[in-house]
Amino acid sequence: MYIPEIYKNENQEEIRAFLKENAFGILVTHKDGKSCATHIPLEFAVKEDGTEILHGHISKANEQVAHLIDGTEVLCIFNGPHSYISASWYDFEEVSTWNYIAVQIRGTLKKLDSEGLLKSVKALMNKYETPQENPIDINKLSDKTMRQIKGIVGFEIAITEIHAAKKLSQNRDDKNYKAVVNHLRKKGDSGENAVADEMEAMKNAKNV
Repeated sequence: MYIPEIYKNENQEEIRAFLKENAFGILVTHKDGKSCATHIPLEFAVKEDGTEILHGHISKANEQVAHLIDGTEVLCIFNGPHSYISASWYDFEEVSTWNYIAVQIRGTLKKLDSEGLLKSVKALMNKYETPQENPIDINKLSDKTMRQIKGIVGFEIAITEIHAAKKLSQNRDDKNYKAVVNHLRKKGDSGENAVADEMEAMKNAKNV
């Protein structure tokens, strides 16, 4: 992942918080000259021995299943908020660009057995069901419903590399930085507001 030095995020605590909050990623594999990619939740976790992993599952009908071979290196991509940044917002001539937050992870894949798959699915459901008004308890689902688990393949990925980019107009002076934030607020959709939030948080952190 190409990241200019100014945009590299090396705050490990922040990166891991990002992974937990933006777990819907892209699993990319390559086998026999063919690449496959699947959009799925890839949940960050730390095993008892301290190994950092991602875990998830895909449908057995997915052609990517053939790529899930123990020991295979895979790439996982996670995107955060992003927005177009118009050069017309600056008080000088420049090209337009894009602000964004993203993380790419490389790791070694291992398929899960039935027990590991069930543990992974339970962890996924507990994370997303707990905040619900009427959360579903996987332990109370019928045998008929639980048979659907036979249609998926689970895996975990031992993380070997993490590359994080946080491109939020760090190369602009205070005046133009504020101008970018203000224009994002004026445009006002959720993505643009999220980028403005991140920019303000980053600026506030530097001023502490």
